[in-house]
Amino acid sequence: MTLLTTLDGDKLQLDEDTFGGLRVSLRGPLLAPEAPGFDEACRIWNAMIPARPGLVVQPTGTADIVAGVQFARQHKIGISAKGGGHNIAGTCLVDGGMTLDLSRMRGVLVDPGSRIARVQAGCLLGDVDRETQLFGLATPLGFVSETGVAGLTVGGGFGYLTRRFGWTVDNLLEMEVVTADGEIVRASEDTNADLFWALRGGGGNFGIVTAFTFKLHALGPKVTGGLIIWPGEHAEEVLAKYREATETAPRELTLAAAVRMAAPPAPFIPKDRHGKPWAALIVCHSGSKAQAESDLAALRGFGKPMVDLIGEMPYVKLQSLLDATQPKGVCYYWKSEFLPKLSATTDSLMNRHAMSATSPMSQIVLFHIGGALAERSADDGAVGNRDAEYMLGIQASWPPDDKVGQPHVQWARAAWQELRSHSTGGVYVNFLTAEEGEDRVRAAYKDNYGRLAQVKAKFDPNNLFRSNKNIAPAS
Repeated sequence: MTLLTTLDGDKLQLDEDTFGGLRVSLRGPLLAPEAPGFDEACRIWNAMIPARPGLVVQPTGTADIVAGVQFARQHKIGISAKGGGHNIAGTCLVDGGMTLDLSRMRGVLVDPGSRIARVQAGCLLGDVDRETQLFGLATPLGFVSETGVAGLTVGGGFGYLTRRFGWTVDNLLEMEVVTADGEIVRASEDTNADLFWALRGGGGNFGIVTAFTFKLHALGPKVTGGLIIWPGEHAEEVLAKYREATETAPRELTLAAAVRMAAPPAPFIPKDRHGKPWAALIVCHSGSKAQAESDLAALRGFGKPMVDLIGEMPYVKLQSLLDATQPKGVCYYWKSEFLPKLSATTDSLMNRHAMSATSPMSQIVLFHIGGALAERSADDGAVGNRDAEYMLGIQASWPPDDKVGQPHVQWARAAWQELRSHSTGGVYVNFLTAEEGEDRVRAAYKDNYGRLAQVKAKFDPNNLFRSNKNIAPAS
């Protein structure tokens, strides 16, 4: 017998006939908790998440997803979709319900003539970049190549190319979606436009997207990028220089800043600096080599960097540059805000809190994102937040064998409490932790929240899709 938990919190035992009937309806594997491969299918990035599904389906295509949704609806059990498993809140796992592990759906079809890519929902960012860069094309995705495309996109999405081309969803042309009633629909500006609007930032509230069609842009195959690192005692000066550089940066230049109390024992960092504070900038310049050299000259000439790894590199390499800093199976707790500007005050606060971190793995980061996203109206897609110039991330991280996580959580909260007064009032829904509830979801969507609730009522009136940062259906 397989034990599940219903949406009402009741326990449901599946007999062999029912379980076997579901298996027959699928082409891909159906895994119960005792089955080989179940634990790996449930393995996600954030080790803080305790959720464990009662069943895992590994679809090979849309038909399996339809079967899974119909089964979940019939038996009133929760259902979730797992792409990369990289969400901080672990929303891809539904405790006691059914998780659709989409890792067998990783096809990418690029049409270089039309500059579009059709991407299956199980793809990771690295899958898409690898295929599109064969033709010198790209679309704005995230910063870690093992992130799932689906979760990133339906939450809005941003990356190194956002300053030039907007949110990820600003480059989305169409989606194939399985709705709560098990129907397959297309969503675009011309078809199911309300659903298309909601899925452009509204998270996994409205259905399971099985495929995305993205607009591509000419880029690469090489860009100028890499890391430049200064000793941590100069962190506040580095942040001031970052602020100055981003205020005048062309859109081809994206800079991220990170301040950390303990440099990792990476081979590119001098041994005498291991475990000591650092301030780093991560650089992506997608313009010409000559333009990049000119635009980066002042930064590279500032102070005495202990490491300068900036140079020409393949775009796909830059897209995986931060992978090692975000390993799977570590404990993560983040607090985040969108910022409209930086100041000497924010520089000081970031530096002070970064240097008082309780874990050597923790850091405070800034991503410069302002530019193209501000050229659209605030209600162009549910993502909103087009007044954001920077993303602030207070990132607590510690090993899973460190059983006392509370000091690290308290550190992140304390830093956030001091820095949040500088926010736009908005927050990136993909960076909300498991504990953050309706008030923070409303902050993520601001004036778009009410419209999202109306679309939810139309496409998922019984709130089948609730393993997410949930938006309740309008009554």
